[in-house]
Amino acid sequence: MPRAYYQGKYKLKHPEKYVGDPNNIIFRSSWEVRFNVFCDTNPNVIQWGSEEICVNYIKPTDGLVHRYFPDYIMKIKTRDGNIETWVVEIKPYSQSVPPVITPRKHKKTILEEQTTFLINQAKWKAMKAYCDKVGWKFKVITEKELGLKA
Repeated sequence: MPRAYYQGKYKLKHPEKYVGDPNNIIFRSSWEVRFNVFCDTNPNVIQWGSEEICVNYIKPTDGLVHRYFPDYIMKIKTRDGNIETWVVEIKPYSQSVPPVITPRKHKKTILEEQTTFLINQAKWKAMKAYCDKVGWKFKVITEKELGLKA
């Protein structure tokens, strides 16, 4: 039986801050809902969008160019009054570090975890390079930064 995911459409409280179609903000986890609320209600977030930018990357499993749409782009006002653009990806911590291999893990699970990690690393390397080029910042946020338990 497939896993059930918490997903739906987010309804804005401050549509004037949103870049993109305000009627089509899709969330794929409760963690993304939490981040949507943060972006929508935090006065230091001046503008934000969800899956509104794209960068090409080479997928390590097939060597082909694929498109990566990170979860968020946002313009924020820093404490010193400057404006910064951030690209943010929301991911489980377990997908942001090399997988732990134990004798009890099934070979298929190990392969899936390793593949996910390698693909994520390729996406994030491409996005970081793009952000460096245009003067933006990139961050992967996990349940740890969101203050949640896995």
